[in-house]
Amino acid sequence: MLRTALKPRWLGLLAIVVLVMLTFGMLGLWQLNVARDKGTAEQVRSAPLRPVVDLAAVLTPQGPFPLDGTGRRITATGRYDGPAQVLVTPRRLRGQAGYWVVTPLVVQATGARIAVVRGFVTDPKQALPPRPAARVTVSGTLALGESQTTVHDGPRLLDGQLAVLDLSALVNRWPGSLYNAFVFATAEQPDVTSAAAPAMRRVPPPALVNSGLSWRNAAYALQWWVFALFAGYMWWRMVRDDYADSHYLDKAMAPVGESRKVTNV
Repeated sequence: MLRTALKPRWLGLLAIVVLVMLTFGMLGLWQLNVARDKGTAEQVRSAPLRPVVDLAAVLTPQGPFPLDGTGRRITATGRYDGPAQVLVTPRRLRGQAGYWVVTPLVVQATGARIAVVRGFVTDPKQALPPRPAARVTVSGTLALGESQTTVHDGPRLLDGQLAVLDLSALVNRWPGSLYNAFVFATAEQPDVTSAAAPAMRRVPPPALVNSGLSWRNAAYALQWWVFALFAGYMWWRMVRDDYADSHYLDKAMAPVGESRKVTNV
């Protein structure tokens, strides 16, 4: 069959098929990028319109982060664990360098902790923790934990400081169960942060990244890739049929006594 495939006509057709497969593959990638762009646009457009829900409706302690969780507006009631507070640096807010103040909120319903970005300060001395006994309802925007992708090359971190808000690093710092997310606090009831640290400013949630997907365009991408595979399959099928026809013809034209000696070409 290899000799059949190496015939000039099949090699010429193979070149065309490869070109077609590459074209279909690129069209599939284009549709996939369109799917991501549309999905992100839909997510950005719909995020402010989704209702505010209790944390329990979106996430469970140690549970997986939901696919549509980024940018979700939630509320959670509990008590801040002030002594476990950490600072994330370097961070910037409106052109100023400083620190994110991240305090674990012990959720009343579960007893698990969720990291809350209470605000931004330019001096660690401004990051005063709230009273530990104060019960508070935090309203904010949900976000997925950051990952350690680069080596910290800034000033040496002090005890209680982190370069990124990596939730896996907090597991060893905070006791008990941990939610696989953190919250950008937009409001508190009562406002214990302003009462304890008036210099602290709220951190606005970042713009959503490419995490959404338009399934319609994703299906178009898959369709183009199926077409590419089908083109390759059709070339193989035609070569196989040509080989089978020539093999059958050789057997038919061979003398009766020699038909058994015909081997594959």
